[in-house]
Amino acid sequence: MKRREFITLVGGAAVLLPRAARAQQAAMPEVGFLSSTSSAPYARFVAAFLQGLKEAGFVEGRNVTIAYRWGDGQFDRLPAMADDLVSRKVAVIMVGGGGVTALAAQKATSTIPIVFATGSDPVKLGLVASLNRPGGNITGVNSLAVNLGQKRLQLLRDLLPSAVTIGFLLNPGSPNVPFDVPEMQSAARALGRHLLIVNAGSERDIDTALGSVVQQGAAALVVQAEPFLFSRRDQLVALAARYAIPTMYFERAFAAAGGLISYGADFADANRQAGIYTGRILKGEKPADLPVQQSTKVELVINLKTAKALGMEILATLLATADEVIE
Repeated sequence: MKRREFITLVGGAAVLLPRAARAQQAAMPEVGFLSSTSSAPYARFVAAFLQGLKEAGFVEGRNVTIAYRWGDGQFDRLPAMADDLVSRKVAVIMVGGGGVTALAAQKATSTIPIVFATGSDPVKLGLVASLNRPGGNITGVNSLAVNLGQKRLQLLRDLLPSAVTIGFLLNPGSPNVPFDVPEMQSAARALGRHLLIVNAGSERDIDTALGSVVQQGAAALVVQAEPFLFSRRDQLVALAARYAIPTMYFERAFAAAGGLISYGADFADANRQAGIYTGRILKGEKPADLPVQQSTKVELVINLKTAKALGMEILATLLATADEVIE
């Protein structure tokens, strides 16, 4: 072979290889990942989702691509981001960060499969017809995040037997408000406690709300299981320490950041299961045929260092039941 012919052949191969690589990438299915939160606080749940995808036979960058869209706690951004994923013609939309995200995706498409991992009740929100027969293009994993109000109040009562008034911090923009408030009020009455409701839908509101809780004489605080408040966990933990108010959270990340106690669903496990469902749909199964999974794993995490800073003595029996004690 002449030198010029060899160079031409090699040059042609150099052109063809990138084209082949691009064609292979284009042939990969794309999953849209939509969340109302920010990427940093949700990183652990993304890793769990990718693990579930892997268990179903899909690895990001190898045989599936993922388009991430983050709302950064601004719920009004979700509809446009959901529409963008629909315009990309993604194969599946995975939604996290609460029922508000799933509702935005549901409004954007009735044909592209949607998989949710949420603590919101999907039937009450109108996402699915029933857990066993979801119908339509939506299914997913439902955790116990918003159904644990009474247990959280019981734990606070055990920690602070003399506490009569307990604050409940919620985001008024959450679609779970109509369900969370009656549940917490009923739980407070059953335990002989008074529930003080305070609202926070923005960063500035959180400062005002916690100050109000203290001014009105609440002895403790419960934080609503809600994505915006999750995204502000560092701010919440810092303010609870400043005001020296014992606070019950809904996810272990709060306790890891210095919060007193958390009791809630294992969101990582829910996202892993959602990853498995996403993989099954990529293989051809239909959302309508996949019953909504119930993630029943819960975690109790106690920060002993924070308890000591608050001058609180944690019962040995409670420490013994904790899944994790941070010292």
